[in-house]
Amino acid sequence: MSRIAVVVKGYPRLSETFIAQEMLGLERRGIEILIVALRKPYDPYIHDLHRQISAEVMYLPEYVKDDPARVARAKRWAEKQPTFEAAKALFDADFAHQPNADRRRRWAQGCVFAHELPEDVTWIYTHYLHTPCSASRYAAHLSGRKWSFSAHAKDIWTSPDWDLKTKINDAAWGVTCTAVNAEHLKGLAEDPDKIELLYHGLDFSGFPEPKTKATTRDGSGESVRLVSVGRAVEKKGYDDLLDALAKLPAALNWHFTHIGGGDLSEHLKAQADALGLSDRITWRGAQPREEVIATCREADLFVLPSKLAKSGDRDGLPNVLMEAQSMGICCLSTKVSAIPELILNGETGVLVTPGAPKELAEAMQRLITAPETRHGLGLAAATRVRTTFSTDPGLDRLADKFRKVL
Repeated sequence: MSRIAVVVKGYPRLSETFIAQEMLGLERRGIEILIVALRKPYDPYIHDLHRQISAEVMYLPEYVKDDPARVARAKRWAEKQPTFEAAKALFDADFAHQPNADRRRRWAQGCVFAHELPEDVTWIYTHYLHTPCSASRYAAHLSGRKWSFSAHAKDIWTSPDWDLKTKINDAAWGVTCTAVNAEHLKGLAEDPDKIELLYHGLDFSGFPEPKTKATTRDGSGESVRLVSVGRAVEKKGYDDLLDALAKLPAALNWHFTHIGGGDLSEHLKAQADALGLSDRITWRGAQPREEVIATCREADLFVLPSKLAKSGDRDGLPNVLMEAQSMGICCLSTKVSAIPELILNGETGVLVTPGAPKELAEAMQRLITAPETRHGLGLAAATRVRTTFSTDPGLDRLADKFRKVL
């Protein structure tokens, strides 16, 4: 039976459980895959999901200097292919827009990809419309295969329109995980019908059911347990969260736990020190999924203050919010990107304006002091997310698409 090549930037990655979930779901539906990664893993852990995936992994050279001989062999092979002139013309057109080393690197990766692609791989499916898609598109044209994509967040909102249009119009079809994304991509496409909204959803089988009773923690005695899971990067808004925590009444008893790595980790710790918050915060760094679930299970309130980064980067539909909601944990987040598609403000959680620490602090104070309200919102969220955002419908539709071409 033939396979599809599923292309990712790195594999495995702790922050991309939704991709691992999709790979495993496709395998369980009888779709055989080859994982192609543009770089090797750097996270200290892997999720249990990754251990269940049986697919072979092919790593491309992250940089040309990593394996110049391998790249040279691939380029010599590419130049002899009947597809070379047309594929090279695509690269040349892109390079005219973006004449830099990064674009040359994607061409080199595309050549290696096409040269080493097993014959039984008949379709290329790439996650993200930025760098993985560039390499995948060149490889598809060099190898004479068709391709499609799954678009998410940063790849859409930090890529120039010319690049997005070029890729969308060249692909056979594309899916994306939020209505906000779908509307934007359809507006760039010559054929809007080739873009489909497909929520990646969540496999809830590994998550405990909500607790039946509310805790009594209200900030007057035992600490109310606040938690967040996410990379320490600008779009997650953790600087706003620290400013908001500093605005809470001194008598209010709370403790905040953060799970996740990220470039801003040390900066955030320094900010917490400067605000006098460090003795009320636990920074746990990157953790495996089992630890994330165990920590969230004991939390009273999940906070994710997402916002637009200066680069335009933003969250899509954060898996961590779905995971927390599935366990009945009350979630406090922001009205940014697709988060309002997931959380109904005042019904299944609370949403505030992004980048507004004062408003965030006021919402936190209300929820910290109201355990019954938290419990009610958490139960409503669990009911909605487990019915509306299950992974199975999206995976079934995706598998059907691949069965038509395998």
